[in-house]
Amino acid sequence: MIDVMNLTKRLIAMDTINPPGNEYAAAKFIGNLLEENGFDVEYVPFESNRIHVIAGKGYSENNPPIVFTGHFDTVPLGVGEWSVDPFGGEVKNGKIYGRGSTDMKGGVAAMVVAAINAFSLGSIDGGVRLVLTAGEELGCQGAKDLIKTYPRLGEACGIVVGEPTANIPAIGHKGGLYLNLSFSGVTAHSSMPHLGDNAIYKAARAISKVEKFDFGVEEDPLLGFPTVNVGKVSGGQNLNSVPDHAEFTIDARTTTKVDHDKLLAKLQKELGEEVSIETLTNLIAVSTEEKDPFVQRVYDACGIPKNAPDYPRALPYLTDGSVLQGAYGGIPTVILGPGQPEMAHQTDEFCYVDKLEKSVEIYTNILLKKKDFVQ
Repeated sequence: MIDVMNLTKRLIAMDTINPPGNEYAAAKFIGNLLEENGFDVEYVPFESNRIHVIAGKGYSENNPPIVFTGHFDTVPLGVGEWSVDPFGGEVKNGKIYGRGSTDMKGGVAAMVVAAINAFSLGSIDGGVRLVLTAGEELGCQGAKDLIKTYPRLGEACGIVVGEPTANIPAIGHKGGLYLNLSFSGVTAHSSMPHLGDNAIYKAARAISKVEKFDFGVEEDPLLGFPTVNVGKVSGGQNLNSVPDHAEFTIDARTTTKVDHDKLLAKLQKELGEEVSIETLTNLIAVSTEEKDPFVQRVYDACGIPKNAPDYPRALPYLTDGSVLQGAYGGIPTVILGPGQPEMAHQTDEFCYVDKLEKSVEIYTNILLKKKDFVQ
């Protein structure tokens, strides 16, 4: 049996900070491990020194496999000083520390260990496919590229996304539409503003409209209402000139009730033709019916009794599930991983050792259709 702690340490030791990513070594390491344990492995190129791993085992003609998905890249270390080596995988006080321990090298390690070990413990209907991506952290560009360039994703009965949830399954998260809005004007000396056309004023008027923007959609029973936020504003070059350029960003978090194309058209109409809208990220919401048999299979594996309180759950952050659920035809998708959500992207990032070990058991239970009634 492969030890999940050792595997997590090996992955943490590999610097896959994005940008630039450099996930190649980590991907090849995991791919070789899977090949050694009887998996068919393919490497899909992404960018320089970056690849995705597609691995499968136990496929059958009668039943599609379960897809487990995770990513190799991590965010930068940040400006805060770490008290531990961010690539050391140090274990103390029941926690394993390091960049990616929570988001989400721990989750990747647990999926790989469970997928390998499960075949020695029982029968897996339809087998398992691992879709491990490069380039998730900056808007799931890697997964988007994968579905465009890789024609053999096949079918699946359900997807498990190993992002940090502290081993509590979630069946949805909002989509994300990130936009950059720019405005042009005419520069002039600030003592003669009537000779110019102030781009910042145009942006300010637009921002006021965005603050009051009405999506015009009903509440999503799982995801609630969509939201919008202006997060960054810039414009002008010096104090004593009329600015001829200004721009700001929008972060719209959407639900299944929001059509992104219609949303863009509505924004353009309400803000006027003087604004130029650039789409930076376009990811749809993830949502699955709680009564779906695959969700119940995951709940059983986690030891969650039927009609338990505080379910179903939705998450505030984006995942590759936004890309893969659609690529697989809208199949049930659950986000479930050992990491602590509040520790993602933090200085001194850590994952609890017991949750990391427990996640291997949960993933194995999902594959083998076993129930865990230990609460």
